[in-house]
Amino acid sequence: MNDAAGEGGSDPPVPVAIEIARLARDASVEIGIHDLKQLTEARAYLAPGAKVYVSFLHEQAWEETEQACRAVRSAGFEPVPHVPVRRIPSARALERLLYNLVRIAQVREALLIAGDYALANGPYSCVADVLRARVLEEVGMQRVSIGGHPEGHPVVPLEKIREAEREKAMIAAEHGLEATFVTQFFFEPTPFLRWVDDLRARSVRSRIVAGLAGPATIATLFRFGLRCGVGPSIRVLGSRARHVTALAADHGPQQVMRTLAEARAAGASDFDGFHFYTFGGYLRTCRWLERIANGRFTLDAHRGFEVARS
Repeated sequence: MNDAAGEGGSDPPVPVAIEIARLARDASVEIGIHDLKQLTEARAYLAPGAKVYVSFLHEQAWEETEQACRAVRSAGFEPVPHVPVRRIPSARALERLLYNLVRIAQVREALLIAGDYALANGPYSCVADVLRARVLEEVGMQRVSIGGHPEGHPVVPLEKIREAEREKAMIAAEHGLEATFVTQFFFEPTPFLRWVDDLRARSVRSRIVAGLAGPATIATLFRFGLRCGVGPSIRVLGSRARHVTALAADHGPQQVMRTLAEARAAGASDFDGFHFYTFGGYLRTCRWLERIANGRFTLDAHRGFEVARS
């Protein structure tokens, strides 16, 4: 780990580099059902027991989620399935789904999201509805992940989003569930840090994890960012794609990671970790994270860091 490069001869900020490596080592990653064949090879890069979130596609069947979680568990990782609650047709269906996830893959935690559906298929229009139902506790889960939106939501008023976040944290705490906010990915650190401060000021003690985009082409990040409703920070990508060839170049979140790590190292923020969206590049993200976790990077003069290529 070369910390002095690009720092103008000043004392190297060793704590920041150590914090970057620690956050990478403890990070969670996301996998889609089409990337499951890469799980075995990923064991060389992720620590045993690392959280692997199983995404949910529009056309995906619940059985595919169950099978994916079983594969993640068999590979030695901790599966956390996405559960879009508006997709669930009944209370009985929710109970059966969660019971099967626990029984088949020893799932201990689920990421509850409303889902990108205009109308609910059943009785659950929002995540709070599921939390109130207490079905998580009934099937033996003690943890829950919840979506976080530091940049707001493209169609929901900001104050309504903030009220819903606090409500979900409160219900989870009342029910004895350890809650973790996992954010949508973003490209600027300031809105996230302000959001963390706001939650803490409102006595929200849930874990908070920054969702970041793993290494991908700028074109890919644009495509997924627009599809997922990423907030105003997506404009950062536009400033880095000044010509067509830039769209094909890989872009990583090193500048955001470094700024957030600096805030943690200085005691200026108490968020809990990183989560990486992989956009179909699961194994590439795992390899990249392993290099960072082992200190194979160099802080640079652009407030980011360069990751070793091999």
